[in-house]
Amino acid sequence: MNAARRPARADFTHLTRIVVRWGDMDSLGHVNNAKFFTYDEQARLEYFALFEAVVPGMWKQQGLILAKLGCDFLQQLHYPATLDVAFRVSRFGRSSMETEGAVFEGERLVAVSQGVVVWFDYQSQKPAPIPDAVKAMIREREAVAPLEV
Repeated sequence: MNAARRPARADFTHLTRIVVRWGDMDSLGHVNNAKFFTYDEQARLEYFALFEAVVPGMWKQQGLILAKLGCDFLQQLHYPATLDVAFRVSRFGRSSMETEGAVFEGERLVAVSQGVVVWFDYQSQKPAPIPDAVKAMIREREAVAPLEV
């Protein structure tokens, strides 16, 4: 990740508050890297739960599947800590969305995630076009307009 492109809190409208647990640490005394993926998952699922209001059969007939997830670990994190895990859609196309997440401890940026999710028809087991209502909801809520392809 390019340091000039590090996200700021103002880039996000969706924040999930997470309290670090003692068990999140590893034997080196810092939060285990795998936990950052769990934190991202919680923020991502809370963000996507909003689509249930405009998508009939969300999570039953159609919804999202995670295709890719990576994380840049910028600083160590220790217990105790309270985090704001930010999440946004940064780009979408016909059936996929690129996502960005950021973990903040106070104003300190600790980690940045990048992901790809695919709108999926669970019946046919194939990608499907992102519903227009979902795209509209994303456009309305994002502080930084997602790129559209």
